[in-house]
Amino acid sequence: MAEKTSLKKKKATSQFLKKKGRDSWLKEVPKTLSSLQEAYRLAQRASQVGFDWPNLEGVLKKLEEELAEFYEALRSKNRKRIFEETGDLLFVLTNLARFLQINPEQALKNTLKKFRSRFQYIESSLDLKGKSLSQSNLPEMDQLWQEAKQVEERLK
Repeated sequence: MAEKTSLKKKKATSQFLKKKGRDSWLKEVPKTLSSLQEAYRLAQRASQVGFDWPNLEGVLKKLEEELAEFYEALRSKNRKRIFEETGDLLFVLTNLARFLQINPEQALKNTLKKFRSRFQYIESSLDLKGKSLSQSNLPEMDQLWQEAKQVEERLK
């Protein structure tokens, strides 16, 4: 009996997606893109047909909602829920970037460039002290991280 119900649901879903000989509105978004770009393009495509927040406050409210769900998942210690809520957070952050007309791929690339630069500053600074990363500790590395940020600010 359950198998018949499952088959009916699959058939109904298939018919829904192929209504009038047309696949999903989202089919135009390639699944071969990076996850970040796919998320951006899916949200962009859905937005074209009105599935979007009316304003920035709506996106920020959704971010708060997803963050609360993420914290709840952390408290539950349920790895599956934590995994899912992490994905939801990444998706809403991608939507926030889209809403602000910021390419999330480029924004993340920029952050990764800063991370590499600051980490290399830590390595170089420790090297000048005759120390390796393994001979350092978090407070020392964090202090060097803050120095790297100050150097970046002066160079702007």
